[in-house]
Amino acid sequence: MAQDFVMLHPLIKGHGNFGSVDDDPPAAMRYTEAKLSTISQEALMEDLRDGTVDFAPNFDGSEEEPVVLPSSLPMLLINGATGIAVGMATNIPPHCLSEVVDGLVALVHNPNLSDDELLQLIPAPDFPTGGQILGLEGARSLYLTGQGSITVRATFHMETLSSSGRTVEKANQTTTLSTGRLRPAIVVTELPYMTNKASLLEKMADAVNDKRLEGISDIRDESDRDGIRIVIELKRDARADVVVNNLFEKTALQTSFSGNLLALVDEGMQPKRLTLREALQEFIRFRFSTLRRRATHQLQRLETREHVVEGLERALANIDDIIARMKDSKDGPAAKASLMGAFGFSDPQADAILALTLRRLTGLEAEKLHSERRELNERIVSLKALLNDDALVQGTGVKLQEISAGDAVAMVDIVPPPVANN
Repeated sequence: MAQDFVMLHPLIKGHGNFGSVDDDPPAAMRYTEAKLSTISQEALMEDLRDGTVDFAPNFDGSEEEPVVLPSSLPMLLINGATGIAVGMATNIPPHCLSEVVDGLVALVHNPNLSDDELLQLIPAPDFPTGGQILGLEGARSLYLTGQGSITVRATFHMETLSSSGRTVEKANQTTTLSTGRLRPAIVVTELPYMTNKASLLEKMADAVNDKRLEGISDIRDESDRDGIRIVIELKRDARADVVVNNLFEKTALQTSFSGNLLALVDEGMQPKRLTLREALQEFIRFRFSTLRRRATHQLQRLETREHVVEGLERALANIDDIIARMKDSKDGPAAKASLMGAFGFSDPQADAILALTLRRLTGLEAEKLHSERRELNERIVSLKALLNDDALVQGTGVKLQEISAGDAVAMVDIVPPPVANN
């Protein structure tokens, strides 16, 4: 959950070594630190204490934990998922946050949105390692049937290298490090999703040594913390387009992602293969339920507070009689019983009155109580109206669009599939 080459939006912000695209093992726990990322805090944890989900005992019964997190974003689609069970498996690709939210908002406003209109909003998956998706037929099959194979290939460009140095192009600036005989080179900057870079380089080198890949004079890995850079130097007489096609055909620079949208529905009790529309609708139903539960919880909390404030107002109106009864009472429980019996205060109201300080008896504090009660009444009326109108609850969910604002831009490019030569 801290690997940015696996998740588009990592749920954990890690400090230290958490692995790499070379399949290097992560460091031991004592060498790393971790905390929740911003998206985890805002989209997964924000409503946790508002009664939105059920809690159950943990493994030893010492604490309670949420059965499911009240996510305000469909993390199953945004970050993808992979899992294997007995007789079934799931392989859901990650998607661009802004595209998924646009699709959700469109379905909320128009549940009868056509498949073509939905696929215009969410045309294909989006992989954190970038690359290029060849055509949309595989993604369309995945979204309409729940299964599909998506072809992804690496992103590359051509550079001209010298025999004793190379020409580096960064930020539209060209700097020649040295002169000499020039050679073309293929520079790979983005890999297909879940491709092991170290294994890829090893197999490419073996293919060159076994003469299964020709026209290549050298392969170097110049990747650093700024990104991936694999340099494939070509021989002087090699045709770059032929070498590129052979690399895509014979190495993992071009792979297929076999998607399977299998997920648990009916409150996690029933595995089902979903279409994209069904997956979005399942999340909308879940979000609708959490929003109603949050509104109900807030309403109960406001009504409790309004009840206490009403008691405090009555107490200030009869403060002389109340003080006299408290002075005549033997102890706290007796004073509480006297207040409840003589004035009809409830248990919470009596506790709040007994906790009053002398400062709260001033006219300014009385006016503050009046203002607070008016505000509480307005919010209670608003929440009751919300709970009585499903359309208002759905409108509250449209605020998801605000979360997606910012730099949630697709990482992959969609290009037409290559045309076969006859």
